Amino acid sequence: MTTTTTSSLRRWLLAAALASALPLSANARDVELLNVSYDVARELYKDINPAFVAEYKKQTGETVTIKQSHAASSKQARAVADGLEASVVTMNQANDIDFLADKGLVSKDWAKKFPDHAAPYYSTMVFLVRKGNPKNIHDWPDLAKPGVQVVIPNPKTAGNGRYTYLAAWGSVLKKGGSEAQARELVKGIFKNVPILDAGGRAATTTFTQRQIGDALVTFENEVNLVRAEFGGNFDVVYPKVSILAESPVAVVDKVVDRKGVRKEATAYLNFLYTPEGQEIGAKHFLRVRNQAVMKKYAANYQPITLFSVDELFGGWQKAQKTHFDDGGEFDKIYQSK
Repeated sequence: MTTTTTSSLRRWLLAAALASALPLSANARDVELLNVSYDVARELYKDINPAFVAEYKKQTGETVTIKQSHAASSKQARAVADGLEASVVTMNQANDIDFLADKGLVSKDWAKKFPDHAAPYYSTMVFLVRKGNPKNIHDWPDLAKPGVQVVIPNPKTAGNGRYTYLAAWGSVLKKGGSEAQARELVKGIFKNVPILDAGGRAATTTFTQRQIGDALVTFENEVNLVRAEFGGNFDVVYPKVSILAESPVAVVDKVVDRKGVRKEATAYLNFLYTPEGQEIGAKHFLRVRNQAVMKKYAANYQPITLFSVDELFGGWQKAQKTHFDDGGEFDKIYQSK
């Protein structure tokens, strides 16, 4: 065989090899997901996302890119309803996902699509106070005392604002008090709120960096992250009774089906329930469903009596209508401040 013939053969073989490789390249999927989440979950998903991407690549050979969007929970739900193309939503209350289900974006039975009512993590509402607790704040009634300033995000826009409101109200009912007594306590607390930030992270900034307020009421995981960042400048106070604050998740059906990414979006949310996903949640001071992981990180949590929204308020939809819809209890209380 001549040199010219050999060279031509090599070029032909190379071209054939490249041609045979094209279908493989065409079949390889580079998928992008958008996780629309509440604002104090930023750090959690900064750790969850690369862990999931690596695991999914290992299992399937597929490259998934995950983008994040964070703001107040209800604001995020409205953004998705208005066209923000979320593949999944990871919220801090069921009411925001029910809102999307009513809009036809999420399945009506979304809470049955994943274990534990589609809530892989949960938390509760506790107090962050200045070092040494100079205002002697120990329980919900202390937040209503004269001379105490309390930082709470707006219950009309922020999930943790609603949880705080309901936790204070429910603490009275749980101890056998009346609705009227609960209303007076919540009225007294919000009378002491100097500013209503739109979301939980803004409220944390107001308290920790702007140095406004004697107490910040927010999620247990958020106050522990603040303490981890700022060291000994703050103390955490656990009230005697507080609310079960679940973090529900859902696939946004209309988006994933149109984009053909349902498989990847479902795998992403399922990853939250794996031992690795649960351990990442526990490292961020969330209470997790995996009991072995929960036991491993038991030192992160204190025992506390918890009640649910279903138990004392008849579920989120009823609580929303009674307390947070326009003209509801919160509007009446805050307008009379």
